[in-house]
Amino acid sequence: MFNSPRPAQRYGGGTTGLGGSFVDEDPLASSGYDGLDPWSAAPSPSSTPAPPAYSVFGSVIADASVPLIYTRAFSAVDPGNTGETSVNSLSRVLATSSLPASTIDKIVNIVSSKPRVSKLEFFVALALVALAQSGKEVSIEQVAALSSQNDLPEPSLDLNSLQPSGSSIPTPSSNYMQTPSVHSPTPHYTPDDPWDTTTRYISPPSNMSGFDSSNRGIGNIGFDSGFVSTVTGTGLAREWWKNQKTVSVTIQGQQGFILNRYTVYQILSERGPSVIRRYSEFVFLWDCLYRRYPFRLFPALPPKRIGPDEYFLEQRRRGLARCLNYVINHPIIKDDGVLSVFLSETSFEEWRRHASISLDEESASKRIDRAEEMSIPSDLEDKITTIRRRINPLIEQWQRICILAERIIKRREAAAVRMSSPFRRPFRPAHLLPLLTPSRRSLDSSSLTSSAAFSVSGNSGMTIASTSTTSNHLMAAFMNADSLDLQGDLSRLTNTLRAVVEVNDPCWRGDECELSSGVRTGLEQLAFRCQRHSELSENRTRTLLDTTLEAVKSQRDLYIAVRDLFIRHDRLSLDQVERLKKRVETTSVKLDGIKAAQKEGWQDEADKLVAAIEKDQATIAAQLSRRVFIRACLWHELRVILHNRENTLLTVMTQSFSREEQVYAEAVSNNWSSLVEAVESMPFD
Repeated sequence: MFNSPRPAQRYGGGTTGLGGSFVDEDPLASSGYDGLDPWSAAPSPSSTPAPPAYSVFGSVIADASVPLIYTRAFSAVDPGNTGETSVNSLSRVLATSSLPASTIDKIVNIVSSKPRVSKLEFFVALALVALAQSGKEVSIEQVAALSSQNDLPEPSLDLNSLQPSGSSIPTPSSNYMQTPSVHSPTPHYTPDDPWDTTTRYISPPSNMSGFDSSNRGIGNIGFDSGFVSTVTGTGLAREWWKNQKTVSVTIQGQQGFILNRYTVYQILSERGPSVIRRYSEFVFLWDCLYRRYPFRLFPALPPKRIGPDEYFLEQRRRGLARCLNYVINHPIIKDDGVLSVFLSETSFEEWRRHASISLDEESASKRIDRAEEMSIPSDLEDKITTIRRRINPLIEQWQRICILAERIIKRREAAAVRMSSPFRRPFRPAHLLPLLTPSRRSLDSSSLTSSAAFSVSGNSGMTIASTSTTSNHLMAAFMNADSLDLQGDLSRLTNTLRAVVEVNDPCWRGDECELSSGVRTGLEQLAFRCQRHSELSENRTRTLLDTTLEAVKSQRDLYIAVRDLFIRHDRLSLDQVERLKKRVETTSVKLDGIKAAQKEGWQDEADKLVAAIEKDQATIAAQLSRRVFIRACLWHELRVILHNRENTLLTVMTQSFSREEQVYAEAVSNNWSSLVEAVESMPFD
């Protein structure tokens, strides 16, 4: 019932309206590709047609106590605490059990048909290993029976000798833009710098928000008043992209009970030790930022959902990380006091109880000097109109790029070999469903026999049409094979090749056979290179997911943030200047009439009117200053933030992607080249 369609609401907005976007429609809801919106109301789709692993194996393990070696083994292959690992890593753990390769291959194929395995699947695999080591039947039913008795068996694993990954490609950190060995120097601008503003603006104060770090947790957290604005800042330093700050966000698990359960996140930044935050605290922070900086450019938070699944939680975690990394690198918002406390204070909730937080706009405490005002181009409205016209198409195109990029990466990770969609059946695990009845098999065969001829294009460009009954029956039998529904994973191929070597050792002739021995050696080399290629592909895929795809999504988020900024501007930039001017004129006429008549007590009434006029004139002056401040804000955000991020960071992403692909391709080529040399001496007779 929780995943039923929700009524229309503001994109990203909660019931309180805090931290939500000002966009009424979800900018990701309409796309030309499958509608794969991670923030939609519909249940998250599975990455493959297979049923989720946790729904199948959750009932197998149930609430049984898990032996310590289970968690130790999983932690060894999941250092990032992601809750899943690759089939290749599972195979490396199982290889420490001294079981035959054929048994390991059987266990791997029982627990998962996908390139990655969940924590529960991993635990079931270890239980199956323990059964195999004790000589018992290796089956899911045996594990379920032992689990019901709270007696999961302990496998014998040599985790100290766990074979490390053989990949020669280092996995870059999540901040792919950062080069640790290169630090941006103190900003120095030359005449050829397009963002040279040193002749017009002063340097920003060390604490833009006025937050006193010596009195953390208590006091009025707001802005210093009276200083000259640095609203247009000093542009950005040369090679600023090499010195981007990074915040990591990881899921720590669930807390609370039943309907009051919530997810907690661990946040690690350069501003202090790691802190624990829940989603509502992110919402509070974003509400403060929206109120303080309504005319600044920063993305909206990913929304909340009742009854979220693991896919949604992971997408939201990545979205929260992108949001935090954006604001801590914003030249103005990065110095906000509440943001600083959010990233460093141990108990944010406790701090909120004692702190008095100012939510006034930054325009209330900053002013624009004459030089800054003159720097605003006269055709700013024309520039804004041009950007407004481009925003919606850019959002749509970048959303398509995100979907396509994620598809490509997922397919690369799975290394799937599938039939085209008209002939592909839904995935059904063999150990969970009964075999097809003869009538069903006959139906499948007859339906394929009556289908049109198949066309196969070879390298020569010739097209061969198979129309004979025999060929159709062979194709039908081939289509019914369960192996077509499985993904062609190199890790499984490695296990199978090693099983073949074990079966053929020694040669059935009984004597020393150089031919058989040489072939087995060659197959061992092939299995080793397949495993190496699997490791290379796994590391490359994780890098693509953690860096390249996140950079693409950041580009999409940037344009959505621009659209949000324009909508906030349209709603919040309205003022009462014209109405106040008319009221001043009316009051002035009334004052002149009172002075001319000079009736009894006219002086007191005249003084009241004069005070009202002065108050309205002061309000008019303040609102006119706010108008200029808003224009200066927009110009700064478009000139410094939007222009730099949409171009420079795209260059960084493209260059990093091309270099990493080159390194990956060279490593793959070297791997197979070494195989060619290794099998060159394989015997023929």
